[in-house]
Order: sequence, then C-alpha cells, then structure tokens
Amino acid sequence: MIIGNKTRLREKRLGDALSDYTWRIDSELSQLDAAPLLNVTFSQYLSNYTGELSYSSSSRYPFAVETLDGRHIGNCVYDDVDETRGEAELGIMIGNRDYWDKGYGADAVTTLVNYIFRQTRLNRIYLKTLDWNTRAQKCFQKCGFTPYGHVVRDGFNFLLMEIYREQWEKQQTKVED
Repeated sequence: MIIGNKTRLREKRLGDALSDYTWRIDSELSQLDAAPLLNVTFSQYLSNYTGELSYSSSSRYPFAVETLDGRHIGNCVYDDVDETRGEAELGIMIGNRDYWDKGYGADAVTTLVNYIFRQTRLNRIYLKTLDWNTRAQKCFQKCGFTPYGHVVRDGFNFLLMEIYREQWEKQQTKVED
C-alpha cells in the first residue's frame, strides 16, 4: 500500500469490480477517458476482471485509489514501462464524483509519481489527456507535469504531458526547504 496525504494506492482486488464496472458504463466517464462505453453484462465483466487480477505483468502496475478511510474512489496505473528508455505512462480516473475537485486526484497522481521515482529507475513519466479537459490538465500541472506536444488517436485530440526525475527532485527539494 502506498499512502499519500488524502489517498492510499493499493493492489486491485475482486471487491473493486462493481465500482469499476459502474464507472466503465458511465457515459461521462467514458468521454473523459476517451474510452468506448462498456457494453457487457456485469457477469461477463466480472469473468474478465477475475482473469485480469490473476495476470501479472512487468510493464503494467494498476492500483485502486482509496480515501484514507478505505473508500474506493478510482483507479490509477503506470504502464507501458520501458526499462531501456527509462519511462512509463501514467493514467488515473477518479470515478466517484463526490471526490472530484477536492484534491484527491492530484494527491493520487503525486503519490504515484513519488512512488515511481523512489522505487524504480525510471527517469520520465508521461501521460495524455484530452485537449479540452482543462480540469485534468490543471491537476497534472499542479503535480509537476508539463505539456510537450499533441497527438490525435482514434479521432481524439490529446495533450501530451511529462515529468522527468530531475524536475521531480527539484520539487522535492523545494518541499523540504
């Protein structure tokens, strides 16, 4: 378990399936994630979910995002880990709207970035967010990410953002001063 100021990041578990399913069939959340709306029954989803939980990968690290009192409010991940290039992609979704615009997303991102740079040799973390999602962009900038380009994928326009270990270390020094 990785503990931040407002959130805890923990391994995904079977008990997360219903929340995850609910968020995946939510049209607004699908739009924010540039993902297709899930179109399967819960039992079909649960079958796939169970399989995914038992599959481990050295290039994908998913976490549940919880409040400090244990409420599952979202998910985050770092994946596409490339040890040779020293980089990985970060993703996050706070699915529970009761926790939007209250700093939980920023805390989860900061907590995950801190963990990655403290526990791995990765030097760069990058992400993509929809170019119209200014709320997400502000959150990522608050966490130290800077824009570096744009890309169009599957008809969606994304802003690309990144943070380097060196930037993160400078932020840590400022915090400690």
